[in-house]
Amino acid sequence: MAENYGDQEFLEFVVKSLVDNPSDVNISRTVDEMGVLLTLKINPADMGKIIGRNGNTAKAVRTLLRVVGMKNHARVNLKIEEPEGSTRGPRVSSNMDSVMEDLKL
Repeated sequence: MAENYGDQEFLEFVVKSLVDNPSDVNISRTVDEMGVLLTLKINPADMGKIIGRNGNTAKAVRTLLRVVGMKNHARVNLKIEEPEGSTRGPRVSSNMDSVMEDLKL
């Protein structure tokens, strides 16, 4: 396994600082030819705090992890596990015909 450059500890510090249930934070680290993958599991009640409005908090954490990775010549990615019983519904995708129909004046 590749050397640990502090990316997991950094993520743990940031996430535990943001959530209400820091004892429920669980981070696993895997390394393959694509780089480092940090998988984050948290209490379902804390998902909003980690994702943030429009995903901005998650984007910021991912950006910081990329900087930590670049400093150590590694590619670091973050996967946030969706908790069991998640209330988030499936993404709504519209087909091109319905979009074009909406645009007709």
